[in-house]
Amino acid sequence: MKFAVGYQSSGPSGESFPEIVRDYREHLVEVYFPWVHMPSGRASLNESRGLTDWTAQARLEADLAALRDMGLKLDLLLNANCYGGKAVSLFLENQVGSLLAHLQDAIGGVDTVTTSSLAIARTIRRHFPDIDVRASVNMRIGTPTAMQYVAGLFTSYCIQRDIQRRLTAVARLRRWADSQNKTLVMLANSGCLRYCPGQTFHDNMVAHDQEIDETANIPGWTPHVCWNLCRQRENWPALLQSTWVRPEDVARYEGLVDIVKLATRMHANPRLVIHAYASGRYRGNLLDLFEPGFGPALAPHVIDSTALPADWFEQTSTCDGDCMSCRYCAEALAGALVNTEPPEGAAEDDGTDV
Repeated sequence: MKFAVGYQSSGPSGESFPEIVRDYREHLVEVYFPWVHMPSGRASLNESRGLTDWTAQARLEADLAALRDMGLKLDLLLNANCYGGKAVSLFLENQVGSLLAHLQDAIGGVDTVTTSSLAIARTIRRHFPDIDVRASVNMRIGTPTAMQYVAGLFTSYCIQRDIQRRLTAVARLRRWADSQNKTLVMLANSGCLRYCPGQTFHDNMVAHDQEIDETANIPGWTPHVCWNLCRQRENWPALLQSTWVRPEDVARYEGLVDIVKLATRMHANPRLVIHAYASGRYRGNLLDLFEPGFGPALAPHVIDSTALPADWFEQTSTCDGDCMSCRYCAEALAGALVNTEPPEGAAEDDGTDV
């Protein structure tokens, strides 16, 4: 299986993203990246509360050139959920066109643009027909019918996370994609809740992140369904009922999807994620693989990745999704949950040899 990984800006200290990618080059086929000063599915690459990293664009272009030299394909993210009043504007069309022309001059162009905007998809198909136009995972396209509706706009699809554990559903998408010469991509390590009712609300928040960041917001309120849910321990099984696929199970998607996408753009340790999926196994806190990971919400508890039941994939890839009446994930969590806090009264190691 080949992976696509999300770019992180190379800072003045520490290893650069190209250095990480180079170590796993044989497993990677694509790097996806946002552009400075343009909205995407995450926070701005170079701006925060009025502070601007003016070196970010030059560093991004240098890193992209290095990645291109490694033979990797480049995927530009224009996948904000909202472009406001410019959503169908000539301004947006011109902005996208000028950016793609600049990237052609600066780094030899991009291979793919991932977008959730029908206007951006239409612009690229019309003016840049050689570029692969990929439907963003944020569009939640999970049926052949939905793919057919926009087949004239997209040449590849990142499939809906909520259905990807059901292999029969993915197989239906594969059959349609093969019949239409389309490419399928799957996001493996999203921490988002399955069928989360807050997804559209949160996607729009991300699209307006800079405005929200500079606004006096409701004090003491967390607007995220997932983090609020995790405050109650009885809700923790929902984390196992989510959309992620373990490194150990990705091989089961061979022949069903063309590329497995890994969420590493905002992850605190992208090397850990890439290594786990490239090697096909992980020994540690399962939550540390995901974005978001919810590790702080469960602390001092962790989910031992090795302690999930032996039939985990068989059960979760064939279940009917009736989580309200099924105890499988709750029982699996009980067996894999580890309290890392020392027992009360346990002596602390002061470093003195006995």
